[in-house]
Amino acid sequence: MKIKITPVQLQNISKIGLFLCLIAIIAELFPTENTFKYQFEIGKPWSYDLMTASFDFPIYKSEEQINKERDDLLKDFTPYFQLDITTANKQINKLFSDEKIKTGKLPAFRNYLKSKFKSIYSVGIISVEDYNNLLETNRKNISCILPNRMTHTVSIDEVYTPKTAYEEIIKNAPDRINSYDLNVYLIENLKYDSTTTELSKADLLKNLSLTSGMVQTGERIIDRGEIVTQAIFMELNSLKIEYEKRKELIQQSAIVVVGEIIMISGLVFLFFLYINLFRPRIYDKFNDLLFISILIVMVMGLASFSMHYSSISYYMVPYALLPIIIRVFYDSRTALFAHVITMLIISLMVDNSFQFVLLQIIIGMVAVSSLKDMTQRSQLAQTALYIFLTYSLAFLAFEFISEGNINSVHWGQLIYFAISSVILLFAYVLIYFFEKIFGLISSITLVELTNVNSDLMMKFAEVAPGTFQHTLQVSNLATEAAKKISANSLLVRTGALYHDIGKMKHPEFFTENQMGGKNPLSEMDFEEASLIVISHVTDGVEIAKKSHLPEQIINFIVTHHGLSKTKFFYNSFINAHPEQKPNDAAFTYPGPLPNNKETAILMMADAVEARSRSLPEYTEESINEMVETMINSQIADGQFKDAPITFRDVETVKSVFKEKIKNIYHTRIVYPEAKK
Repeated sequence: MKIKITPVQLQNISKIGLFLCLIAIIAELFPTENTFKYQFEIGKPWSYDLMTASFDFPIYKSEEQINKERDDLLKDFTPYFQLDITTANKQINKLFSDEKIKTGKLPAFRNYLKSKFKSIYSVGIISVEDYNNLLETNRKNISCILPNRMTHTVSIDEVYTPKTAYEEIIKNAPDRINSYDLNVYLIENLKYDSTTTELSKADLLKNLSLTSGMVQTGERIIDRGEIVTQAIFMELNSLKIEYEKRKELIQQSAIVVVGEIIMISGLVFLFFLYINLFRPRIYDKFNDLLFISILIVMVMGLASFSMHYSSISYYMVPYALLPIIIRVFYDSRTALFAHVITMLIISLMVDNSFQFVLLQIIIGMVAVSSLKDMTQRSQLAQTALYIFLTYSLAFLAFEFISEGNINSVHWGQLIYFAISSVILLFAYVLIYFFEKIFGLISSITLVELTNVNSDLMMKFAEVAPGTFQHTLQVSNLATEAAKKISANSLLVRTGALYHDIGKMKHPEFFTENQMGGKNPLSEMDFEEASLIVISHVTDGVEIAKKSHLPEQIINFIVTHHGLSKTKFFYNSFINAHPEQKPNDAAFTYPGPLPNNKETAILMMADAVEARSRSLPEYTEESINEMVETMINSQIADGQFKDAPITFRDVETVKSVFKEKIKNIYHTRIVYPEAKK
């Protein structure tokens, strides 16, 4: 059995897939390293909430304490040296094999040398380098290891170096001993035993305790505003050490991952729920949901990247890009909601989450407030400046509250805020990029399109001057009405300027461009004439596409007549052929119907402005009746059934049109002629 999936079901599946992908990507962006998310210094107040021990941990001594206790233990430590007692006989034999000594001196002289050599080598000769090391480390004694592994302690004042050994020999020696090169026979026989020394040190230091107490689970450590003393610092530092020791186990723990996914899923779900309930126009378009999701992932990715590198502060990330770009394409409420949700997720990754969330919510408010309508490039620079000033003031206020001392403020953070604000200037490039990729339209683009001095508008005014003037009047009417019912007035204005550009192809067929004379449509049959009039819609789409106008503007061209009929030709056909059924398709515009407030307003403004030109007289009663008749007939024809516009909105639009048309066609003073 083949399963059929409707377009609606396919769209819902796509949205669920996007929801799950967004959660998975955000979870993947979370840092894999679990870091201790608190910063503290001795003498500064604790700027976080109450801290209690979540597990038992020892209080580690400071490095200074450990070094001091280690030095105390090793103060009387004696390093070990191996004493080679065979060296004396070897060197005496070498000495007496010397021809000068063997033949040139009496036995008493040789006995003196033998006695001295034995005496010196029995104590030991040490190298100059080892001797200096002993002096530098303030060692007074050394432990001599004999060949039988027996040891005895010797003062370093008693041991010899080659130099002091030679001096000892010649001190009471017979005459002319200096003529013999005795230094050759004085070598080190007391050599440093590093292995035994280090083992002995380790055995001595194993009794050195690295801790000085325990903190029990649930025990209070510090609360907000308290000063970090030396004792509290040791407890906090000990907690950090234990946390770092456990982090490898924690980051592999499935329960941590589950917790992150639950929190991320909940926040993302709230955002999707908001879009579904309050912004159905965005929710119904998968392209718009994808665009906003990509923006969220982009900001999350920048935050995650900054946390992987300790040299980059996460405050350098331009978080305000998110609300700025969303505000440009959508609305302030959606921009702020998306920003708050994203910042709450990022706060799970940073230290001092309270300060981070507080600052970012304030920045989000400033961003959307300063960009109510982004119509100029300079507004982005102003917004960046406002954000930097707000960042700085809010941060300094927070520092003053938590530190209580201006000298303790971390002024370096202001540099990060400045960098973040400067990066915001690149939002203009991103806005242009996203416009092209996702087919969106920004206020800046709309302002550019409303330029009546553009090539297309200049040609329009030249080729179809009457129609051009009509579009200007329609644009003014529609803009005022849009402002009153909180529609996008700039979008309506732009759409109105282009809604009739199809008449450029055959301007002579439309009465507003005819300078008197015979109407060429009157010589055609009603169906042919109707099709020519209707064709200005398809011609307009063709011209718009060649001119690379956005789809949102083309939507005004195809919907400004909806599925209405060319009533002049339709009624004329019925009157001329009462017995013949008319071909409705020949007299009906292709549509579709207006699908938003803006296109609905344009349809009303277009019909009312065109009809106002044919009024026999301009009185308050005739204008009111004309507006009511035209719009009520459109409602009766079901032209607005696809547009989210209320009856209250329609009544507001009517009142705006009445007032504007009265102002256009108000009675003027007749100037008297001068009498001759």
